[in-house]
Amino acid sequence: MKKITTLSYLAACIVMATGSAQATGFNIGDTDVTFGGYVKLDAMYTDSSDGQIATGIGRDFYIPSLTPVGGADEGGTFDFHARQSRFFFKTSTKLENGKTIGGHIELDFMATAGGDERITNSYSPRLRQAFITYDGWLFGQSWSTFMDLNALPDTLDFIGNTDAMPFARQAQIRYTSGNFQVAIENPETTVTPFGGGARITTDDNAMPDLVFKYGQKADWGTWSVSALVRQLAYETATIDTTTSAFGVSATAKILLGNNDDIRLTATTGSGVGRYIGLNAVNGAVLDAQNELEAIDSTAFAVAYKHNWNSQWRSSLVYSMLSVDNDTALTGTSVTKTTSSWTTNLLYQAAKKLMFGVEYKFANREVETGLDGDMNRIQFSAKYDF
Repeated sequence: MKKITTLSYLAACIVMATGSAQATGFNIGDTDVTFGGYVKLDAMYTDSSDGQIATGIGRDFYIPSLTPVGGADEGGTFDFHARQSRFFFKTSTKLENGKTIGGHIELDFMATAGGDERITNSYSPRLRQAFITYDGWLFGQSWSTFMDLNALPDTLDFIGNTDAMPFARQAQIRYTSGNFQVAIENPETTVTPFGGGARITTDDNAMPDLVFKYGQKADWGTWSVSALVRQLAYETATIDTTTSAFGVSATAKILLGNNDDIRLTATTGSGVGRYIGLNAVNGAVLDAQNELEAIDSTAFAVAYKHNWNSQWRSSLVYSMLSVDNDTALTGTSVTKTTSSWTTNLLYQAAKKLMFGVEYKFANREVETGLDGDMNRIQFSAKYDF
């Protein structure tokens, strides 16, 4: 919060110095600058059937792969945090060739190191997005072209339909022409060792991930179809192996009366891996000859948002991920399925102020047949600025 206050103060000083304030920001020469974000408090009570979720990121928002399985019930846990609070700067500059260049930098405090919960609760800021836009091109870190922000549900949880949602931010070069997009994006391979074991993150890819996307906006809503083509690679002193992988994702947001809507997402592929379920499943597994075999997976989510009146609204969300593991290679301790149900009641006290309460039930099953449940009640207060 101190960093946000300081940046806002500096922005105000620039406005006063230039005398050219705008409704959404300020102006420096040929550059328009806007800034904004939000402050959000999350308070959560979490109870898991097969052991507590370890202190850390899994207690800040729902991560399907962290639902405990095969442990003993240790009782519920209560957590407060304001880590999702966010700040961004945007710029737009008219160039001498008549075209416009844009810039975007965005920070929050999720999933970073910092102080403990005894005294300071300090957390380091992290880079969410940083990109340049010019003449249909995007250069920098942004949402993966494989995902569709329109499919994200209206939830208090950080993502909401996490089990099924293609979700990644990464460096990329993207070109947009009308409704069509094509991008090359930063690659990364995650591997399950032969027989099972800790995830191997290789960083050995020689080729970027390639994404094609087509989407349209209509009177009834929006839809999109994305295709992902990628190389999975692993190289050590004794192993040198690659395999191809692909995925397809389709989404839709269907507008109903009373500003209600239905949001759908479906994804399937071989070696999609880290792109869905927050890497609940790896992209590939090593076989007995130390060769990579891509892992197949399918995911689906549906969300219904209903407005009770001008201030009260609710969403009901179902999300699932199913993995086709070859247990002769992966072992039986790997995730087979994850799923979750979410429902909430949100109160829009004012245009920029929201309060809400949400309940989430989640289940994870591993290939042995063991499974575990998670129940979470969350309260949030959010101020957009």
